[in-house]
Amino acid sequence: MIQTTIFMPIFVLVGFSYVIAAMMLKERIHAVKGGLQPGYFLYNRGGKPPESMLKVSHHYENLFELPVLFYVVCISLYATAHVNPLNLTLAWAFVLSRFAHAYIHIGKNRLLQRRNIFLLSSVVLLCMWVEFMLGLEFFI
Repeated sequence: MIQTTIFMPIFVLVGFSYVIAAMMLKERIHAVKGGLQPGYFLYNRGGKPPESMLKVSHHYENLFELPVLFYVVCISLYATAHVNPLNLTLAWAFVLSRFAHAYIHIGKNRLLQRRNIFLLSSVVLLCMWVEFMLGLEFFI
């Protein structure tokens, strides 16, 4: 297996993070045009921002929480030459679950659905870590 294939899901998730960042910028500009004082962004208080802006901003923050562990495990898999079809499939499953999470979070924001897809992505990521750990020689 070509080890560099593990970077494709990383590139896609990084690109997606930039898409969400652009959406956040658009929402913030729209909020200011709608009357939110620009000073609100100094401390994220002192006004009532629109819900759509809050959802996108919170989702952007989410992309720097659990996905950080994803980036670490992917780079670790590459660095130790342990990329295989299973962890590559898990990597793509994680990325797809993050897309689904964004769709739910930024869309209707149904808490139960959002929780379930978050749990799914957490389990997929845990499986990646366990598979990586078990593949290391000191566990054999």
